[in-house]
Amino acid sequence: MDNLENKDEKLWKIAKRRASFKRYLITYLIVNLFLWAIWAFSSYRSGRYEFIWPLYVSLGWGIGLFFSFTKAYIGVKENMVEKEYNKLKNNQGN
Repeated sequence: MDNLENKDEKLWKIAKRRASFKRYLITYLIVNLFLWAIWAFSSYRSGRYEFIWPLYVSLGWGIGLFFSFTKAYIGVKENMVEKEYNKLKNNQGN
């Protein structure tokens, strides 16, 4: 029974991370769309399209979004820790 509770808790944590990522993605898209619209409107009115400032926000925030995605869907760090734990546990029995 204890193992089942651990699995449910683990799935709950994964679900929370994925839901959090989805909220983060929606916020990213809305804010970046708004910033790009401001840039396009102001550039159109001035006739100058040289400095694409929303690109810096999109790229910088996008890097954070990428790491959030890997944590939510790939879970490299947790998988590595779990594998290492199982390896140590198996070696301890030998």
